Amino acid sequence: MVTFDRRWLPLNALRAFDAVGRHLSFTAAAQALNVSQSAVSRHVIGLEALLGLSLFERRPQSLALTKAGVALLPIVRGSFDRIEQALNDVVRDGGGVRTLRFQMPPSFAQKLALPILQGFRREFPDIFVDFSSLGWTGAPRTETDVAVVYDRRRTGVAVSDLLWMSRVAPACSPSVAASHAGKGLAQFVADNELLHVKLEGEAPGMIWEGFSRHFDLGLQTSRGLAFDTAVLAAQYAAGGEGVALLDVDLFAKDIKAGALVTPFTEVFEDGYGYFLNLAAEDLADPVISVFRAWMIRNFAKEGKEGLLS
Repeated sequence: MVTFDRRWLPLNALRAFDAVGRHLSFTAAAQALNVSQSAVSRHVIGLEALLGLSLFERRPQSLALTKAGVALLPIVRGSFDRIEQALNDVVRDGGGVRTLRFQMPPSFAQKLALPILQGFRREFPDIFVDFSSLGWTGAPRTETDVAVVYDRRRTGVAVSDLLWMSRVAPACSPSVAASHAGKGLAQFVADNELLHVKLEGEAPGMIWEGFSRHFDLGLQTSRGLAFDTAVLAAQYAAGGEGVALLDVDLFAKDIKAGALVTPFTEVFEDGYGYFLNLAAEDLADPVISVFRAWMIRNFAKEGKEGLLS
C-alpha cells in the first residue's frame, strides 16, 4: 500500500483530476487548464496508477466518477479552494485580515442574517465576512467555508451541526383566520388556497401531503401556488390570501407581531432542518472553528430564542 508524504504530493496530477472531475470531460478540463488534452490524460492516468485505483469510468460517449473518485474529488477541490482563498487574502490584505465565506438559504437570510452577522462582527471585528444567499436545498454548489443548509439529516464527508429542526404549522393572515372561525383544521385548509414552498427535487405539495397524512386530513394537495422561498409564501399569506405551512420558529416574530396567525395547535415536524455545514479538514482552521463555535453557542436554546423572538 502506498503511503503519501506532502513532499511528494502529485500536485499537477491532482489539479488535472480536479478539472476533469469538475467538467467530466478531458477536453473541457484541458481547455480550463490551458494545456493539451493528452497532458491532462497522462496526469490522471499517472494518478490512478499511483493510487492503484480507477478514478473515472470511461464510457463510449461520457465519463463518470468511480466510488474512489467520488470520495477523493471533494477533498481535492476543497483543498485547492482553501489554498486559492488564502493566497488571495494574503495578496489583498497583506496577511492582516482573513476572509470567511458564509452562505445561508434565502428565507433564513432574510429573517436572521443581520442579527447573526452583526453579533459575530461585534465579537470578531478582525474577520472579514463574505456573505451570500443562494436558493437551493442541500449542500452549497459554490465555494464556501461555512454554510447554513436547509435539508434532511444526512451522512457524508461534511461536518454537520444541527441548528434546529423545522416545525411547520398552517399560517395565514388574521383576516383569513377570522373569516373561517369555527371550522376544524380539515375544513379550514380545504376551504383555502394552499401556498407551497418549492424544495428542489420534490413535488410542490410534498410538505402539505406529509402534513395531511400525519393529521389524517385527506387533502388534495396538488392545488394552489408555489413560491421559491418561505418568505415569499409568508408575504403572500400575510396579504390576505391562502394558507402556508411555515416554520413557527423562523417566523416567530411575524406571528408575535400579528402579521401572521397560526389558528390551530397542530404542528408538524417535516424532517427538514437547518444545519451548519463545513468540511472536516477545515475544523483545524482557527477562523472557521471560532465561527462554528459562535454559531453553535448562539443557537443553543437560550441564544436561539433571542435570535428568533
